[in-house]
Amino acid sequence: MAQLLEGLVISHLGQGIAVEYDDKIILCQTLRKLDTVAVGDKVLWSLSSPEQGRIEEILPRRSVLARPSRNSKPRPVAVNLDTIFVVFAVEPHCDFLLIDQYLVICENNNIDAALVLNKTDLPQTDIIEKELQDYINLGYPLFRVSARTATGLEELKATLKDQVSMFAGQSGVGKSSLTNAIIPDKDLKTNTVSATTKHGRHTTTAATLYHLPESGDLIDSPGVAIFGLVDLTEQQLAYGYREFQPLMDHCRFHNCRHLLDQGCAVRLAAENGEISMTRYQRFLKLREKMPTSFA
Repeated sequence: MAQLLEGLVISHLGQGIAVEYDDKIILCQTLRKLDTVAVGDKVLWSLSSPEQGRIEEILPRRSVLARPSRNSKPRPVAVNLDTIFVVFAVEPHCDFLLIDQYLVICENNNIDAALVLNKTDLPQTDIIEKELQDYINLGYPLFRVSARTATGLEELKATLKDQVSMFAGQSGVGKSSLTNAIIPDKDLKTNTVSATTKHGRHTTTAATLYHLPESGDLIDSPGVAIFGLVDLTEQQLAYGYREFQPLMDHCRFHNCRHLLDQGCAVRLAAENGEISMTRYQRFLKLREKMPTSFA
């Protein structure tokens, strides 16, 4: 039997998967019986020819970030993430509903979340500052940066050390600019993966794992802006709002929907100003976006 070696999946290249092993990159295929292999996976693989390998087993994952695929079945985008950094900016419009959606997904997937306000060189409104204070009060770290002027980048880089991270955010907020500032030789590394595996330059929509200069890994997934709520239950959606968690056990009914239910501790806390009313209202909006089985 061929020797099994442990490797790290760093990119998808067409039908092949780039696996890093002992500072080398091997183009591998997967056994059909395996689940979808994702960037960040640790795998056991064997040599199938002098320059190619076969993934035999996916090792246990500590976290999975998925999005719906064509058949609505969740498909892993990246795994073994420690922190998702949700990037947003004054321009384009600051989409707090999308920010909440990312945070809900992190809360339910054993992934830490942090916020990155980019383009701090642009003027900011009091409304945005008030919303940001709600997140700070909930314990979410906030980094104020400008990829254009390099403001705040050193603090952000220091946080990325010794963990696996990913930037997420709507188009136009500057994720690529931030990634390029943090990984100055990103294009060179990308071309090296393609050349080593004898595969053409891989598309920008493919997730790729990069080792950071001072330790830590960053998974760059430029083609993925939104991760769906398709596989969450309404209870998980409510749990994803961190401030709801200590209140949910105090609702009169164990299956409380946190709408107009009698004795809802969450709604009462929002009405009394104990938790953010704007966050509660966004929860109701996200609830409407959930599957129609309980909307």
